[in-house]
Amino acid sequence: MFYRWLTVRDGDCRARAIFDRHYSRRHYADGRKPKLFVGPGEKMVLLTEQADALFIWRKFISDAGQIGVNCAVFRNESTYLSSELIQEACDLAGLRWPGERLYTYVNGTKIRSANPGCCFIKAGWRKCGRSKHGLFILEKEF
Repeated sequence: MFYRWLTVRDGDCRARAIFDRHYSRRHYADGRKPKLFVGPGEKMVLLTEQADALFIWRKFISDAGQIGVNCAVFRNESTYLSSELIQEACDLAGLRWPGERLYTYVNGTKIRSANPGCCFIKAGWRKCGRSKHGLFILEKEF
């Protein structure tokens, strides 16, 4: 099967450029820019060939009690449909972590959509609650 995603390493400068434009990106007060940007745990960093979309999966112990593999970042600046890119990323996660629940958080106040998470829902995800900080929690189970 053909996927539009390439697997790259944490710290890839093209992936970092897109990550730096994601709404969840936090900057250090002292201006540090560590080479690695994904965080601890198992990870899969996906980038389109044109380096215009980024998807990051993380499997780690969640202090919020979530179980499964987390979509830590998704940013699409390409002409591809977001829902199609998400579905392909899910397929790749399913190959790496078979049978695992997939989940993500969406900050509805930071998204320019009247329906935050719509692209995930079109890719087969469902809303399953809110975090203690009011973020939508979406999940996909195989």
